[in-house]
Amino acid sequence: MTAGVGVAFDAAGLPSPYLFGALLAGLGFALVRPGRLAIGDPAFTVGQALAGVALGAYVQASSLSALGREWAPVAGVSAATLGVSLLAGVVLARATELDRPTAALGMIAGGASGIVTMARDLGGDDRLVAFMQYLRVLVVVLLTPVLVALAFPGHHAGGVAAGTALIGTARDWYVTAGLALAGGLVMRVARVPAGVLIGPMVLAAAVSLSAPKGWYTVPGLVQDAAFAIIGLQVGLGFTLDTVRQTGRLLLPVLASVLGLMAACAGLAVALDQLTSVSLLNAYLATTPGGIYAVLAVAFGSGANSTFVIAVQGLRVVVMVLLAPVAVRLLLGRGEPAVATTP
Repeated sequence: MTAGVGVAFDAAGLPSPYLFGALLAGLGFALVRPGRLAIGDPAFTVGQALAGVALGAYVQASSLSALGREWAPVAGVSAATLGVSLLAGVVLARATELDRPTAALGMIAGGASGIVTMARDLGGDDRLVAFMQYLRVLVVVLLTPVLVALAFPGHHAGGVAAGTALIGTARDWYVTAGLALAGGLVMRVARVPAGVLIGPMVLAAAVSLSAPKGWYTVPGLVQDAAFAIIGLQVGLGFTLDTVRQTGRLLLPVLASVLGLMAACAGLAVALDQLTSVSLLNAYLATTPGGIYAVLAVAFGSGANSTFVIAVQGLRVVVMVLLAPVAVRLLLGRGEPAVATTP
C-alpha cells in the first residue's frame, strides 16, 4: 500500500511522497483493522536516524555561498519566521483543544518531515502534528504557483525540480549508514531530546560542508524508506477519535496556515528592502514550506533558484534544530506535554 501510494504521489509531484503516502496507507489500515499492526521502536529509531542524515544533506557549501553578504538579513528573516510560527501555535492552542507543544510543532514553517519525526520525542501528538504540517504543505503547494502567476505576471510558474539518485554508490550507502549510526548513538547516550534525528542531521551537514561537492549523497531508496517508516508509525497510530478531532481542527488550522503565509509574505517584503534580491526571489525564499514545489516554481519562473534553495534548505535545518528549544520555552509558560501513545 505504501509503495503504491508513494509512487502515485511521486508521479503527481507531491512533496515527501513516501512519508505522506505511508501516513495515509497506515491511517487507512488502522481504521479498518485497529490495533493489528504497529512499527516497532527499533525500526522507528532507524527511520529517525536515516531521516536526519537526509535532512542534513540539504546543507551544501555551494548553496550557502549563494547567500554571500545577504546572510545577516536572511538569518533575521529565518528567526522571525520561527517567531511567527510559534505565535501562530500559541494562538491556535488558545482557540482549540490542542496543547501548546502539539500546536507549536504543527505550525513550525519548514522541515515538515523532520518535525513530524521528532514530535513524539518532544511530547507532542505526532498524529495531529502530521495533520497540521501536511495541510500547510498542501496549501503552499497548491497556492504558490497561482500566487506567483498573479503577483508576478511576467513569470511562468512551472518547471521540474531535480531529484536524488535512487540507488547511489556503495560509498553513499556506507557514509549514510555511518552518519546515522554515529550521530544516533552519541545523542542517545547524551539523552538529547529528539537526538536520534538531530545528531545524524548535524553530522551529515558537517560532512556536506567539508567534503568535496558530490562526494556522497543519500540514496533516494534509503531516504524514501526512512520517511515511509516514519509515515507508517504515525498513520498506524490514528483512531476514529483522532480522525474526528482532525475534522474539528480543519478550519482553525487552515486559517492559521493562511495567516502564516501572509506573515511570511510580509517578511519577503522586508527581505526585498534589506537586500539586493528581487521581491520574487524573496517571496519564494520565505514561502513557509513545500520546498520541492517552491524550487520547481523558482526554476520555471526564472527566479534565482540557488538563492531560493539556500534560504529554504538552511531554514529546514534551523527549524528542526530549534524545535526542541522552542517547545521547552512553551512548556515553561504552559501545560506540560504528555506524549500520546497509539
